[in-house]
This record gives sequence, structure tokens and C-alpha cells, in this order.
Amino acid sequence: MARVRYGPRTAAELRAAREAAARIPDIWSTSLFAVWETDPDAAAQVLPPPLKPAPRPLVRATVSRVDLPGGGPPLGAGSVAVRAVHGDLEGDYPLVMPMTTERALIGGREVFGEPKKLGEVTLERDGDRVRAALARHGVAFVQVNGVVGEALPVADHEALDFYLKFLPAPDGRGLDGDAALVHCTRRGRARALNRVDGTVILADSPYDPVADLPVLGPVEITLSERTSVQEGRIAARVPAADVLPYVHQRYDDPLQVLDA
Repeated sequence: MARVRYGPRTAAELRAAREAAARIPDIWSTSLFAVWETDPDAAAQVLPPPLKPAPRPLVRATVSRVDLPGGGPPLGAGSVAVRAVHGDLEGDYPLVMPMTTERALIGGREVFGEPKKLGEVTLERDGDRVRAALARHGVAFVQVNGVVGEALPVADHEALDFYLKFLPAPDGRGLDGDAALVHCTRRGRARALNRVDGTVILADSPYDPVADLPVLGPVEITLSERTSVQEGRIAARVPAADVLPYVHQRYDDPLQVLDA
């Protein structure tokens, strides 16, 4: 009988897969980062417990073009996150992470609890001009346009993100258990970094209401070429009742149009 590919893998096959994953070469991306100050009350409202607002109400938009091993079209990856605090640690709480391929969604959502969704991610450079955008459902809800300026010193970098990892209950009533608050640490290095003189435009979207976090303070924009690895851990368990009011951040819910 021919082997059925949906059947179990052997121990040797599982071991070979782990060893191959450990040999993946550095994955480099070109990334544009835009950081701005927003309304402190708006920033506080989007943070589920046990996260607290950071001293400065910062929002960070990231737009990346990722060169994947083996060639093929690059991956588009984006994020919009609010600065937050958990205990004595300060990091970013992403609200939406558009990705251009389904494969890019799976690992992040299932392993780390990242709020990844299929979307359109654009990062284009023409000479010193750079244009970036995050779009879903026909709405470019974040647009960044600017001119690439002076080169900045490159250095190793480390960043912390907070994610809520949970699953809806199969009977449609709440969650199937308490959620996990995940601390995800990214470490890496850059080979190029430039300041960008530009603007951030937020467009209203019913599914990605980033426009509720308006640009009220100085905008800092940079363009970099970097590679990084990430490592996550469960830092706390969060009662399902505390998470339920925020589940719509993860999923597109048509009933959001009924919200006040």
C-alpha cells in the first residue's frame, strides 16, 4: 500500500525537519518604521489587561519587504502597534499585522498569538523617494511617504512585543479557555539605516481603525536593512472574561458596524 501523506511522520523525518530549520540562512528585510505620539486616552483604551499604558503614548507602524530563502517573490509584512508596559517591562502591543501570504500567518498566529491578517503591503523606493502602505479590504489605512536622508549608525537591536494567544470556543460562546500573554523578543542586526523625512497618513477603515490613533506628536521615520530572530515565552495567564472585550481586534467582525 502506498504511503498516505496525511499519515504520521517518522521520528527520523521529524528530526530532519528540525535540523533543516536550524540551518535556515539569515533572512534580510527592508523595513520602514514610523513612530508618532497619539492621544493618551486612545492608546490606553486599546490595551487589554494586564497591559498598562507606557509613559509616552507612542504608535509604531512597520512596513517590510522580506527576501525569502530560495528566491521567489518577497513577502510583504506590516504591523501597527501601541507602546505598553507589563510589570517593569516596556514593549509594543500590535493591533494588526498585515501579511501578503497565508504561510506567513500560520506560524505567527498559532505559535505566538500575533494578530496577523491577509492584506496588501507596499514598500517602494525610487531614488531617494520612498512610499509605503498597509491596506486591507480596499482601504490603505496607513500610508507613509518621504525622502530618504542621512545615514545613521547601525547596531544590534532588540525589541519586545506583547501578544495575546487565545482561541474562540467551538460552540461560539466566548473562548475555549484563558488566554496567554506572550512576551516575544526580537534580536538582530542591521546593515543599513537611514533617516526619512516624511509624513504619515491614516485612512479610516471599519476593520482596521488605526485612524482612531491620530498623529498628534512628532513623527520619526527610518528605513533599514536588517535581519532578526525571535523567541517567545508565556509570561502570564489572562482570564477569558478580561480578553473577550478585545477579541474583535483579532478577527474581522461585520457586527462592529453596530458599535457605538
